[in-house]
Amino acid sequence: MTSLVFYFQVHQPYRLRRYTFFDIGAHDHYFDDAENARIVRRVADKCYLPMNALLLELVQRHEGRFRCAFSVSGTALSQMEEYAPAALESFQKLARTGCVEFLAETSHHSLSFLGDMEEFDAQVANQATRVEQLFGTRPTTFRNTELVVSNDIARRAEQLGFAAILGEGADHLLGWRSAHRVYRPEGCERLKILLRSYKLSDDIAFRFSNRGWSEWPLSAERFAEWVHALPPEDSLVGLFMDFETFGEHQWRETGIFKFMEHLPGALLRSSRVRFETPREVARYQDAVARLDVPYPVSWADAERDLTAWLGNQMQRAAHAALYSILADVRKAADLGRADLLERWRKLSTSDHVYYMCTKFFADGDVHKYFSPYASPHDAFITFMNVLDDLARRASGVVEQAEAAQATPAAPPSA
Repeated sequence: MTSLVFYFQVHQPYRLRRYTFFDIGAHDHYFDDAENARIVRRVADKCYLPMNALLLELVQRHEGRFRCAFSVSGTALSQMEEYAPAALESFQKLARTGCVEFLAETSHHSLSFLGDMEEFDAQVANQATRVEQLFGTRPTTFRNTELVVSNDIARRAEQLGFAAILGEGADHLLGWRSAHRVYRPEGCERLKILLRSYKLSDDIAFRFSNRGWSEWPLSAERFAEWVHALPPEDSLVGLFMDFETFGEHQWRETGIFKFMEHLPGALLRSSRVRFETPREVARYQDAVARLDVPYPVSWADAERDLTAWLGNQMQRAAHAALYSILADVRKAADLGRADLLERWRKLSTSDHVYYMCTKFFADGDVHKYFSPYASPHDAFITFMNVLDDLARRASGVVEQAEAAQATPAAPPSA
């Protein structure tokens, strides 16, 4: 049997408003609420609502044989709660079918696994609790930000109690081995890693509407033929992609919804194929071998590494500056300013350093498409100005508390 895992990533960052040097110390209105509301409502209308309705229909039409999984970042959940509650309810309807798994990730879609492990643990725990509260089941599968995985990250996920982790089936990681197997990360005793079949996933996520592609227009039947033709020992096909593929990146006019409507039926015509969630694959399939992931591997760009976020000096400086103020922000939170920690966490979202990327080669158009800034430098300046203001406010709270403790108590009056 071949288990086919459809996994969708749902994420929306809190975008920053234009914040200049002269705003530092003058106000703390960092986030562009109007733009964030506009975008999440647009994506809800174009993608979340129609696609979730289709997925619900597919679960019902195929009597539970169609199954899939989601990871919805905490920042996306918060924006849906505030600006698009009907979209959040559509995800909850899917959860109630019992055929859709919701995964854990860092609550703020952060690179905290590189910056501060205590913060990483806190964000993962917060997200797992929130997923359980909203969707009814404690997550047992972990998906790190941007599908980044390494031996160290996998071991930490296992220590946190997860049974499975998702990763990218990168050629340089696998060598001669196939991404269509279940592996165990080096150093783990129980955790299994499920890999993304990047060619088949990208046929849907990126190439579907490309009229210059030799397979355009792609039909559900043709795609199913490719899956059915895989070697019989291929026990897993991971179709992992951004959920916004449907309706946002690939517009309805491309036929992407019709394709998805017919795909499950076409795949299920073969008795060797069954849809499963990551939880089910981890439960029923044994790992065939250990997989050594000594360095972080992501699903981004041709390199499948961290250079989309930390590839230039601006990005590395911003990342270092962000984590350099975390100690003061935590102290301020302990002193009653939890709002400063929440703002810091919104700044920890990986999108902010992604906007600073200068990789304008094969993947340059992708980076420019997702950025709200005129240039990577503009993204850097805005971020650093906001961070400067936040740092001053956090340190001010700490210094004020320390000064109050150092002031001797007044003697009692006679």
